[in-house]
Parts: sequence; structure tokens; C-alpha cells
Amino acid sequence: MDEADLLDQVFERFLSGNSIFQDREVLRHDYVPDILPHREKQIQCIGQICAPVLRGARCSNLLVYGKTGTGKTAVVKYVLGKLSRRAIEIKAPIEICYMNCRVLSTEYRILSKLCTSLGVAIPFTGLAVGEVFDRFKTALDSRKTLLVVVLDEVDALAEIRGDTLLYELTRINAALNHSKVSVVGISNNLGFKELLDPRVMSSLSEEEVVFRPYDASELRDILLDRARLAFHKCVLFDGALGLCAALAAAEHGDARRALDLLRVAGELSEREGSEAITENHIRRAERRIEHDRINEVLENLPLHSKLTLCSVYFLSRAKVDCIITGNIYELYCRLCDEIGLTPLTQRRVSSLINELDVMGLLNTRIVSMGRYGRTKRIHLSIAHSIVKRAFMKDDRLSGMTCPNMRFSTTFTERNH
Repeated sequence: MDEADLLDQVFERFLSGNSIFQDREVLRHDYVPDILPHREKQIQCIGQICAPVLRGARCSNLLVYGKTGTGKTAVVKYVLGKLSRRAIEIKAPIEICYMNCRVLSTEYRILSKLCTSLGVAIPFTGLAVGEVFDRFKTALDSRKTLLVVVLDEVDALAEIRGDTLLYELTRINAALNHSKVSVVGISNNLGFKELLDPRVMSSLSEEEVVFRPYDASELRDILLDRARLAFHKCVLFDGALGLCAALAAAEHGDARRALDLLRVAGELSEREGSEAITENHIRRAERRIEHDRINEVLENLPLHSKLTLCSVYFLSRAKVDCIITGNIYELYCRLCDEIGLTPLTQRRVSSLINELDVMGLLNTRIVSMGRYGRTKRIHLSIAHSIVKRAFMKDDRLSGMTCPNMRFSTTFTERNH
């Protein structure tokens, strides 16, 4: 049987079989439900902060914090969606522009998106950033509107490109006569503000809202609401739902992970022709996702966290006997010099090491050095090949070497 016949059988089996899904899209990360359980306090708080724009007043700049999967983006989109609809009803001049800074990773692309939202066409490349910013200001002032700029994963912008654009956006109102701008930043990095100039920090974080992780009971409520929309009746066992919530709660209360587990378990059940989703499907979905999750975590780490992990990787590849914070920081600074990046302080890098430890990428252990006191020994918790494969996809890191060290190793070595 040739490949075409095999595929025809796969497609025919799928089309003729009974699907357990009503709408699998409600289990995706970008779906914003009509109800957001256990985020009422944050919804109310953000709504109160943004409400002044309905009366023609600029609202405070806002910084939203929380770990991945705690509902930050969903809540901000939910509140601003309601705000936009209310503004249309009362004919208030309000515009909202949402951007993900990890996707639009340069100042030029972010400013281009802002211009496009105002109806100004900007070429894909060829203009100076200053020229694009001037066109944005001119177009904005001519519209006599209140613009709310949402910068999701704003920490990615600050780590890669610095805080110049944030400074300009938070100070732009002084240069406008007829329009006003408010900035909403969303960050997964709780140490994000340490990367900012104090002037930018004070302007951007006029108000702050913190999202705590969900517990198992809250995740169960979220999954139950989504499951009612995603699946046909009586296909999801209670035990499978509870296990899914418990596994995600153990993983720092990440609702995205819980939804991924439920979706993949449903897809496994559907492919087998099963009539229900069982605990076994949840367990198998967890094993399947785990491998992909590590790669995703590595690829989406902030740049300074990547460089810290690179330092441990290179030291480990060079078979350094005792990897401690001091020699990690020394190598980290040299890697920063190699790509033209200003290094963080040793204290901040030590915090990044702790964060990588919590994420399961590093393993740290306090050991006694006798009369020399105690120190923290560090090693990778994942295989070298996984780190290499993930960072080879990053153009900034793929050809990186270790300058001025007693050893030499790169991500492009063939014999690892």
C-alpha cells in the first residue's frame, strides 16, 4: 500500500468516526471565554484603572505581572474588549492596539504595527526608527483619540532591545496636542522592572496588578467550563478531569498546561476511537507534552536567562569540576560582550539561576567548603543535546563561542 492510500485511510477513518469534540478551539491558548473563573478581582481592578478613557481622560499606565498560564492576557483582552464595545455605544474616541513583543521583536515592527492600526502604511523595511515614530505621532494626533497600547510579553522587548521604545511611549503625551496614549504592559518575568531605567519604571508602572497561580480546585472549575464547550456530553470522566487539574496545579498552577493536557488527551482518545477520555489518556498526554514543553520553555526564555543557561552548558561541556555562581557570572559577562549586550549584576544573575532551578532546567545544591564557608554548586538538569538543539534555532546564540577561556566550545561543534 502506497503513502497516498495510507493517508486516504487515515482521513476516511477520521471523517467516518464519531468525534468527541464539539469545538476543540475553546481549549486553545488564544481563546477568550465569556466567563473567566477566579479572576473577578483582577477584572474589576483593571476595569477600574481603564474606565477613565470612557470620559475622555487618559488612564494610568498599567503593568500586569504573573507566571505563564495565570490568565493575564485573557483578562486584559476581556476587559479591553468590553471597554471597546462600550466606547462604540457611547461614541467615545478610543482605540486599542494589542501586540505580542516576542512576535514583534523589534522597535521597527512594533511601531509599524502601531502605524497600521491608525491606517498609516509603513514599508517592511527601509525607514529609520525615528522616522516611523514621527509618522506615528503625526497620525495619532490627527485622529484626536485615546490610544491604549497593550504590550504583551513586554519583558522580551526590554531584554532584547532595551527600554528606549518604552521610554518614548511613556513620554509621548508631552508631544501630543489632541490625542493621548496609555500603555498596558504584560510580563511573565517578576524581575522585569530591574531591567528598566528608573524613569521608565516609574512611568510604566503607575499601577500594577499581580496574578497569582491557580490552585487545583480553581483549575478544575476552569477545565469544567471549557470541557462543556469543547466536548460532547458524557465523554469526560470526573477522574480524568480531576487528574488533569492536579497535574497542572503541581506545575505552578498553569492553566495553559491544564488546557493542553485536556486537548491532547481528547485527541488521543479520538484517534483510538474511544468513547470517553480516561485517566490513562491524561497520563499519556502528559508524557507526550513533557518533551515539547521543555523545548518550548528553552526557546521562550528571556535572553539573559538563555545566556545564563548557556554559561552552565559551556562550563559543563568543558568538564569544569565545580560550577558555581562566580564562574557562571564570569562566563556570562563574556558572552554578553560577544553579542554586544550589557550584563546584569551578579546578584540578578544569581536570581536567574534560582529561577532556572525552579523551572527544572538547572539543579542547585548548597555544599560546605569547610573553613571556606558554603557555596552553591550548579549543574544542568537536562541533556546537553536538548539545550544545543533549542538554542541552535536562536540566531544570536547559534554560533556563540567562549572567548578568552581556557577551553573552547560552540553550539556548532559536530562531535558532542
